[in-house]
Amino acid sequence: MVATHNKQFKNICVLSGFNYDKHKEFVEAAIDLGRRITKRKLYLVYGGGNRGFSKLVSEAVYVRGSQVLGIIPRAPKPLGSLSDSPIREELVVSGMQERITKMLNHADVFIFLPGDLATLETLITLASWVHLNIHQKPIDLLNVNNFYDDFIAFLNYTIKNYFIHSTTKKNFICAHIANELLDLLQAYRPEPDPRTLVLEYPNNDGNSSRSKKCKLDLTLRL
Repeated sequence: MVATHNKQFKNICVLSGFNYDKHKEFVEAAIDLGRRITKRKLYLVYGGGNRGFSKLVSEAVYVRGSQVLGIIPRAPKPLGSLSDSPIREELVVSGMQERITKMLNHADVFIFLPGDLATLETLITLASWVHLNIHQKPIDLLNVNNFYDDFIAFLNYTIKNYFIHSTTKKNFICAHIANELLDLLQAYRPEPDPRTLVLEYPNNDGNSSRSKKCKLDLTLRL
């Protein structure tokens, strides 16, 4: 499963937190998102494992026959691998940073359900890469019970104080229900920050990525 290179979104990456015991509305939203993804004949990319909202999305997608790819770091793999579901596709990577890179290479769209600090880390990382023109893929917030209201307020504050350009916010799509969110995706057009230089990434042969498409390798190696 690789990302498409046109305006037709096919591979949807869903990210979320692990804990949902007390949140019935979040559970219902995750299952509904999985159903909507399948109904629109889309594919799912997610963080792997068998816990959290993403697990609920993946089950709803899988039982209805759509393709599911789980990308999971090697270290957390024993905590929640896909070994009990061998027909799903699983990609094991070296760490969290490589997982984000692989998700970027495999997905056309990112949808964030309510989540934890790891979810927020991925959200901020992908948003900063939009700001730097590393990618222009839409970042969607499924704002169940106004979960992301404070994050949106933060964006507005940074724009008001000129830390980021107003066009950056246009790369975010926010809705309270999955069907509305997926509808808004159809009208999405990226708007790069005009103050940021377009970055060029060399291929293995040393040529610019403008002349030849290549997968990004943004893995942090220490």
